[in-house]
Amino acid sequence: MLFVKTEDLKQGMRLAKPIYSKTGVLLYGRDTKLTEQGIASIKNFDLIGIYILEPAEPLPPMSDEDVEFERFQAMAVFGIKEDLQALVSRKEPKNLEKMADLIIATYGRGYKKINFTQNLRSPEDYVYKHSLNVAILCALIGRNMNESSNDMRELVMAALIHDVLLLLVDNRIACSNEYNDDDREAVRIAFAEENNMLEMANIPQGIRRIIATVQREVYGLGSNVYEGREKNLTTQTKILILADTYDRLTAMKLDEEPTSEFRVVKSLYEGNSVERKLVNALTASINILIPGVCVELTNGEKGLVLTENRDNLLKPTVLGFNNNKVYNLEQTNESVQIKDIMKTMDNRTIIDKKTLEEAIRD
Repeated sequence: MLFVKTEDLKQGMRLAKPIYSKTGVLLYGRDTKLTEQGIASIKNFDLIGIYILEPAEPLPPMSDEDVEFERFQAMAVFGIKEDLQALVSRKEPKNLEKMADLIIATYGRGYKKINFTQNLRSPEDYVYKHSLNVAILCALIGRNMNESSNDMRELVMAALIHDVLLLLVDNRIACSNEYNDDDREAVRIAFAEENNMLEMANIPQGIRRIIATVQREVYGLGSNVYEGREKNLTTQTKILILADTYDRLTAMKLDEEPTSEFRVVKSLYEGNSVERKLVNALTASINILIPGVCVELTNGEKGLVLTENRDNLLKPTVLGFNNNKVYNLEQTNESVQIKDIMKTMDNRTIIDKKTLEEAIRD
């Protein structure tokens, strides 16, 4: 699989990922060969590039749930872009309530885990894709924290517009995880404008309060840095900060390698920056170390997760590929542990269902 910039696309190239319209209608399915018309359509959608299958490469498997998740992301980001640009113009967002309700109906009910797959972001579309994914994560975490219907709706609406101030700063700052003094000053100026911007757009005070608190903590604009122990932070605020942090670290960007879900969750569990119950709500929502996931171990061996450890997510049972040795990582006394998850080029977790089925039969 290759990532090809839009200007380098050629007729006959095969799509590795589908392309959807603004309304979620499938325009070009996976394995479709590009035509001149198709390339023109891709340029009209302002896509920076797409993933292409190599000439002899078979089509990688995708579940129906994964296909639907990508379709939802592709569709929703257009509405979010309209809303955030409306806010910058001091106008009421047209899609906000409807989008929040749709996200809650899709991801904020029931307790089934999802494959939370990140998509590639450019500096130009970072804020829109980030806002959508943070809102989805908030719905997932909120359902496992048993947030009330009203609190959930307020939380997801806040998540959708929580980083609108980043549209007032340079794109480089918007998609960065590290800030120098000049960057922080630019964000501080944008922060000062934002509440007035949201008030003029008739955003409810409760949502504005959540957003302001989150931004003070995330961007270091307040006197206290969030450590999960601040009594004045509501559960809604803590969920939004966690979702924002997780998405920032795992996001795919053009010029920066994402941190894997495993490494992010490991750091959250091992640190004291986020309450354990919030991290548990996150890991109860998304698939990370499920059976079939390919991993790299600290002894240099590659392996396959055989069984998930629901009591200790980071220590599942793993089958080593070198000698078919089974490692119960909860009993290895730290001598062998997971170093990281193995990923495809488009940031998908490598899952080897065939080897898993053979191991189970044996």
